[in-house]
Amino acid sequence: ETASGQRRPGREEQARRTYRRLMDAASKVVAEEGYAGASIAKIVAEAGLATGTFYNYFSDRQALFDALLPYSGHEMVDYISRALRDQGEAVATGPEREVARFRAFCDYLAGNQGFYRILYEAEVFAPRAHAEHIRTLIDGYGRSLGRASERGELKGYSPQELETVVLMLLGVRSFVAMRYILGGDKSGRGRRKRGKAVPEAVVATYGRLISGGLLRKSG
Repeated sequence: ETASGQRRPGREEQARRTYRRLMDAASKVVAEEGYAGASIAKIVAEAGLATGTFYNYFSDRQALFDALLPYSGHEMVDYISRALRDQGEAVATGPEREVARFRAFCDYLAGNQGFYRILYEAEVFAPRAHAEHIRTLIDGYGRSLGRASERGELKGYSPQELETVVLMLLGVRSFVAMRYILGGDKSGRGRRKRGKAVPEAVVATYGRLISGGLLRKSG
């Protein structure tokens, strides 16, 4: 224990914390300067760590790049999941849940605009990570809609058609974000400050589309 009586973190916990420091620092540097400008020296300086510590976790800069987008994507999905849990029964099922998911995504991106630069530049600088992220996103969203289908909230779509629906909904997210949060700049260059929120009227329109079509309520 420490002098204040707090438990000292174990070796594994310390390793996780250091890893997060490196990844959070890399996220900030790439969001600001892009992958091309994200040197190991800049990343460890941002993290407040020694260069040697970097090599305890990654063999080289490319190895970090390959881990960055999956890490950032996991952070985004966790944020959305927490937002849905916090709202509880109010968004347990149906159109309300899909609209809450959309609003949570918009809120996350407004506070983490560099995510889009990490995402889009990964297609060139970390293509395997980019492909992994897209597949993970599609599969996760597809499972969510599959559960909605099992509950009877989404009728008449085959599994193959549900994947097309997922792609459509992800496209809506992307272009709404570019229009209202990123100001048309999908790179997110130099955008580490919190951005504008998506207007509530836009969220309401999304809800109208979902409840009036894809997840139409019966009766």
